[in-house]
Amino acid sequence: MRTRRLAVALTAVALGGIMGGTAAAGQPDPGPSAPSDRGGAAAAELDRGPSAASDGAAAAGPGRGPVVVTDAGVLRGATSGTTDRFLGIPYAAPPVGELRWRPPGPVARWQGVREATRLSPRCPQNTTAATSEDCLFLNVHTPKGAARGRDRLPVMVYIHGGALTSGMGGNYDPTALVENGTVVVTINYRLGALGFLAHPALAAADGSAGNYGLMDQQAALRWVQRNIGSFGGSPDRVTIFGESAGGLSVLAHLASPGSAGLFSAAVNQSGAYNLRLQSLADAKADGGALSAAAGCPDQTAECLRSLPASALLAKQQPIGFLQTDGAVLPTSLDKAFRSGEFNRVPVVNGSTSDESTFFVATNYDMVGRRVTAENLVAEISAMTGVPAETAKRAAQLYPLADYPNPAAALAAAATDATFACPALELDGWLSRWVPTYAYEFADREAPQLYLPPVSFPYGASHASELQYLFGIGNAAFPARLTAEQERLAATMRGHWTAFATTGRPASAAVWPAYTAARPHMLSYAPPTPGRVADFPAAHRCGFWSAVD
Repeated sequence: MRTRRLAVALTAVALGGIMGGTAAAGQPDPGPSAPSDRGGAAAAELDRGPSAASDGAAAAGPGRGPVVVTDAGVLRGATSGTTDRFLGIPYAAPPVGELRWRPPGPVARWQGVREATRLSPRCPQNTTAATSEDCLFLNVHTPKGAARGRDRLPVMVYIHGGALTSGMGGNYDPTALVENGTVVVTINYRLGALGFLAHPALAAADGSAGNYGLMDQQAALRWVQRNIGSFGGSPDRVTIFGESAGGLSVLAHLASPGSAGLFSAAVNQSGAYNLRLQSLADAKADGGALSAAAGCPDQTAECLRSLPASALLAKQQPIGFLQTDGAVLPTSLDKAFRSGEFNRVPVVNGSTSDESTFFVATNYDMVGRRVTAENLVAEISAMTGVPAETAKRAAQLYPLADYPNPAAALAAAATDATFACPALELDGWLSRWVPTYAYEFADREAPQLYLPPVSFPYGASHASELQYLFGIGNAAFPARLTAEQERLAATMRGHWTAFATTGRPASAAVWPAYTAARPHMLSYAPPTPGRVADFPAAHRCGFWSAVD
């Protein structure tokens, strides 16, 4: 099957939607592309919402929190309930001025004790919240007193989603994961054109360009290797996990030689949507077009580095991010996984059962566009990137009588083509080389925190599982899981942290590894997880896997 890149509208609008935008730390963002009655004033309320620092960290104040020593200096964090939190820790030099579009450099040492009780600004993105190009910071969350203990706990490094154009690590409160006995690190990395612009004038000596945001993530992982022991974590047990573009980043680290040895396990949540990536030649062509549009027709590095970030953000929308550059990513992800030429560690891989309801809501219902029986074929073609004739055949697999309306049929087709079947194919590739644990999040009653009701049910939409792993929501949009869903959430967190601890998410009886002979896939749906009956049939993968 051809692993298609999402159409520009889908990538830019939908994937950035739930993770980008205006939320305060502690919850995912509703995003600039999700206009509704919940926007406007609600966004301001989100910016006043509880942060990952919360009341305990704020109350700790100078001189009262836990202290750790890193290779750049001494940090003082804060205790909040059962956890210690060290926020806004610099892991690389500020990528500003002449360091814009260069690999991350070493962080400068500081004298005295640095207070680590406040989140840093997010990297530049389209948002009303504070941003700064000086944004390469991370946050470390540990069980209370872990830095003073003798045990070295498993470490989980979360890479946020947001289409590689929005979001921040501080949007996710990992307290519940930490309470399972892990150290959790969340990170910022350069986004959008500032993080992934490939341009001939910016090329390194080896000819590579772009993927600076991925290099930032690698720098954060190297920081973890050097320093996490001071926080009570084990550098030998580091699991990287991420959702959406964060999941794609996880897959990129599996394929990147520069990430070898920096982690021991990986979790991909809904990130298998773009395994072919963009070629460096195409990325450089896009970079040249962006340069001219942003105000640098002479195409010089000097001009590009002098542009305000806002000029780049305004013109970056059509640009594809993450490319095979010959160095950081020598080859496309699908080729790496098929050939076995990747960093071989155990992998948990999955998606949600109704990924694209979110995308259809934000691209159609919420902006006044209608999907009808007459335009369904054209919209399937637009959302999945297949030719019209293929889309016509696809539409026959989603008879309108089976769905509330044509928009729901479009969402099902886009889910299958873009997420479900690529994830299944990835299970097959990975399981030839490493222990692979496949899942589908399928709680179709999962709360939809940030989008208004639309003409069809959201079901288990894109990113809906995040509220089962992290503390998210605030007074404006509270997370309201039922008692049954809370039990499911506890099971999921138990599996994620067991995987970080042992390399297995559960016993073989509960969740056996995926193999060609036994293609077991765990379904996360209340009341308790069970086996997915026939994933390929449910998602029409026989058809989509044959599409080139």
